[in-house]
Amino acid sequence: MTNQSLRFGICIDQNLPWRETVERWQLIEQLGYDSIWNCDHLIQPSRPTGPYFEAWTQLAALAALTSRVRIGVLVSSNTFRHPALLAKEAMTVDHISNGRLEVGLGAGWYVPEHEAFGLAFPSAGGRVRRFREAVEIVDGLLRQEITTYAGRYYQLKEAPMRPLPVQRPRPPLVLGAHGPQNLLTVALYADTWNSSGNPDQMRERGAILDEHCARIGRDPSTIVRSVYGWAARLQADPWASTDAFIDVVGRYRAVGVTELLIDGPGTPDGLKVMERVAADVLPKLRTETATGST
Repeated sequence: MTNQSLRFGICIDQNLPWRETVERWQLIEQLGYDSIWNCDHLIQPSRPTGPYFEAWTQLAALAALTSRVRIGVLVSSNTFRHPALLAKEAMTVDHISNGRLEVGLGAGWYVPEHEAFGLAFPSAGGRVRRFREAVEIVDGLLRQEITTYAGRYYQLKEAPMRPLPVQRPRPPLVLGAHGPQNLLTVALYADTWNSSGNPDQMRERGAILDEHCARIGRDPSTIVRSVYGWAARLQADPWASTDAFIDVVGRYRAVGVTELLIDGPGTPDGLKVMERVAADVLPKLRTETATGST
């Protein structure tokens, strides 16, 4: 895993006015970050009374207004949509973006939005089992024109996917997972594993993922290790200074993380740091990784 190149993305909650959102995404793309993400919530967990746009419709519009940067939803809640609908949305956005989509999917976790909008929130075990089936369906639909699936929770009968996505054999799957059973699904299907937590938690979960990979015969280095740096839960603000950003990167690199997806800064000073990081820090970090130096 240490030979993987470092990747850096910014997560922009869909709580800004539309024009400001477009300006922010286009700025981040111009700065040279690898990816930009929004989040799949109906209510923003850290600000439940604030405004919030729907993730996939917003992503489709932003796909048409960017040209280079990788894009995705970090991550889609399986409790919101049938996986076949998610696959159709993903295929569509992959075409709009000309093959820049990363398909994020997780089991779902934020109870208040389910209660407010009348959505079922299964037990933990039920969400784990549904997640496994949903991933299998999305994986199959994005790879082949016709898919039949007979699961406990989902059934498809000769479901067509035409056109297929731009990216082949399919767009990358970014699977959000923290616990052992969902990490098994990651080992089986993911191109990228994403989780949120401190470095110690990421190390522990990564060890479980390694064990799953060993059991199924998969090389664990084929899975990108990605952390979501949720601002509300980070131990330090990475946008306080370039040194603060470097420190955060170093602590996660030490536990095998090679992709950092960090909430965008919320202040003008933070935006200035984000620009300095892009100009001065990211090229150096990428060069260090490419040459194997530390």
